[in-house]
Amino acid sequence: MEQQYINMALSISFLVLGWFAREMWSAVKELKLDLAKLREEIPHSCVQKDDYRQDIKELKDMISKLFDIIEKRR
Repeated sequence: MEQQYINMALSISFLVLGWFAREMWSAVKELKLDLAKLREEIPHSCVQKDDYRQDIKELKDMISKLFDIIEKRR
């Protein structure tokens, strides 16, 4: 009779372990898909380094011109 309880306990343990493993496998697959989508979307939504540098350079040039104008008026 004790063997039957041991077998039932092991069966339930393996059932829970199998369910947990399946859930983890599904979660990993979803994360991989989400990561692939993110890799595709990031270049379209983020500013590239060269564009950023160019824009900052234009701003610095404008500020420099403003400072030159202010210095000439003094």
